[in-house]
Amino acid sequence: MTDAQPPAAPTALADLTTMRVGGVPARLVAPADRDALVATALEVWGSGDDWLLLGGGSNTIAGDDGFDGTVIRIVTRGVERLEAPDGRVRLRVQAGEPWDDLVALTVRNGWAGIEALSGIPGSTGAAPVQNIGAYGQELESALLGIEFLDYRTGEVTTLTKAELGLGYRMSALKGGLAGIVLSVDLELADNTVPGGVGAPLSAPVGYAQLADALGVVIGARVPIAELRRSVLALRSSKGMVLDPDDPDSVSAGSFFTNPIVSENFARSLPRDAPRWPVTPPEPDAVLGLEPDGVHPLDVPPLPDGPYDVKLSAAWLIEQAGIRRGYGLPGSAAGLSSKHTLAIVNRGGASAQDVVQLASFIQARVQSEFGVLLRPEPVLVGVVL
Repeated sequence: MTDAQPPAAPTALADLTTMRVGGVPARLVAPADRDALVATALEVWGSGDDWLLLGGGSNTIAGDDGFDGTVIRIVTRGVERLEAPDGRVRLRVQAGEPWDDLVALTVRNGWAGIEALSGIPGSTGAAPVQNIGAYGQELESALLGIEFLDYRTGEVTTLTKAELGLGYRMSALKGGLAGIVLSVDLELADNTVPGGVGAPLSAPVGYAQLADALGVVIGARVPIAELRRSVLALRSSKGMVLDPDDPDSVSAGSFFTNPIVSENFARSLPRDAPRWPVTPPEPDAVLGLEPDGVHPLDVPPLPDGPYDVKLSAAWLIEQAGIRRGYGLPGSAAGLSSKHTLAIVNRGGASAQDVVQLASFIQARVQSEFGVLLRPEPVLVGVVL
């Protein structure tokens, strides 16, 4: 006779998310391949139960009471190379493929277009939901489309990049289009050198901080592996790369998005507040005269209305008096010691601890500057 084994402890969402908060869901499923994922999703949807998608768990803050429904965990893997025009590479990537594993694969092969997105945690299927971006690159520039299981129809369809309505940390998927991303199609530049002479080059560097780290000017190209190393180093310096030895990485990454406001509103902020035009005004132009030397050329119309600008959420937080490492008394959640945009779990924090700190930050920034910071992670069972 053998001793009976005790039943396995139920899996909590805290075990499946990088913030390490969240209670036990009523049901958890993890279909192993695409067909099983489709079949499982249709079964769950047909039951009428509440459902939640969970990939790498890097962008989810789950409530302490768990989830009263079915959590569908996306774990499907695989990268397939498709036919592509000369000089281009097209890939079909299953939704559960870890994003940074994919970036590492493309860099090893000299395929440029997503190398500046190195170190972003989470799964590939989540990338178009947020239109992930960093250091001058966004997924949008490499995305062709997705294979999508539509919740409304139960049908598998293909959505193009245009149909996804991508914007700054936004897409139709985040805006209410319900369903499951099954796979993602990307197109990259094949920057391998004929004959194997020389290192493959990156896409043009598009971010000042990254250019400074590489010692080049904006628009330069560098060996693609060197760019990936620099991005990973920059992200690590901010606690934005998952590392079991770095307590500042126990987070959901940037907790707040950089707010976008009108140019007129931005004028009310201090002059040193960082800001970047989202829809830049037309550049200055020199108008000459017609050949008769008297009549001016036609003047192009001025841009319609004011334009928008993006502000720095980190600057707003710091200028509202909240510094790196800050925490509310008695709370196990706090700001990262490396970056004011990241809320971290210092050990044993609850989802309520995280939300209370986020609410405090929102209130301070809104009181000081009149700007309401918006959370970037998906909030499940908590309200902010």
